[in-house]
Amino acid sequence: MKNNISFRLWGQNALFTDPVTKIGGEKCSYQVPTYEAIKGVLKSIYWKPTIIWHIDRLRVIKPIKTQSKGMKPLSWNGGNSLAIYTFLQEVEYQVEAHFEWNEFRPELKNDRIDGKHFNVARRMLEKGGRQDIFLGTRDCQGYVEPCKFGDGPGAYDLIEEMAFGLMFHSFGYPDETGSKELQARFWVAKMRKGIIEFPSFNSDTLIKRSVRPMTAKVFDVNQNLLPVEKEEEAI
Repeated sequence: MKNNISFRLWGQNALFTDPVTKIGGEKCSYQVPTYEAIKGVLKSIYWKPTIIWHIDRLRVIKPIKTQSKGMKPLSWNGGNSLAIYTFLQEVEYQVEAHFEWNEFRPELKNDRIDGKHFNVARRMLEKGGRQDIFLGTRDCQGYVEPCKFGDGPGAYDLIEEMAFGLMFHSFGYPDETGSKELQARFWVAKMRKGIIEFPSFNSDTLIKRSVRPMTAKVFDVNQNLLPVEKEEEAI
């Protein structure tokens, strides 16, 4: 079935952090996007619980640059505190991804219509996304457009390998794993000739940790979910 897309992703600033640092205080971006951050971009382009997005590859186009800014985040005790956020600056990437049917959603089997989800996803990508695109945080606006993965020069095309150490990969939610818990997943990230090949979220190479118990939200076509045929007609 047709289920893969590739797109250009860019923005003025980005903040891709370990979720542990989201509690408060200073924040420092990873040098490259996390799997979870790119999955969030894909969900802003198009998503339904019928499908699961898989990020295959990411290509870094522009040089990695950082910029530190003084921010005033909300304090737990009320008011604002002062913190230093280290953002990535002038980022640009190429992303290659595909979707598969969510086998943990048997109640949505009738919504698995070959071709229609791809058509909606493609059209939403051409329009710049169904929802606003963010690069790690709402403070960082992003933009998307279709592209051919590998086109044009990249800043790291001639660099044999760059290692980024242990990085946060993604969250494992019950509706995509079948378990009744929220998982955090980590991996040792490497970039070869400007391209990062992500392991799938169910890969044995990922380091997985349980975060807390969680149950999946219930969806029902025509109740709290619009059938894909009607979505295709509406665009």
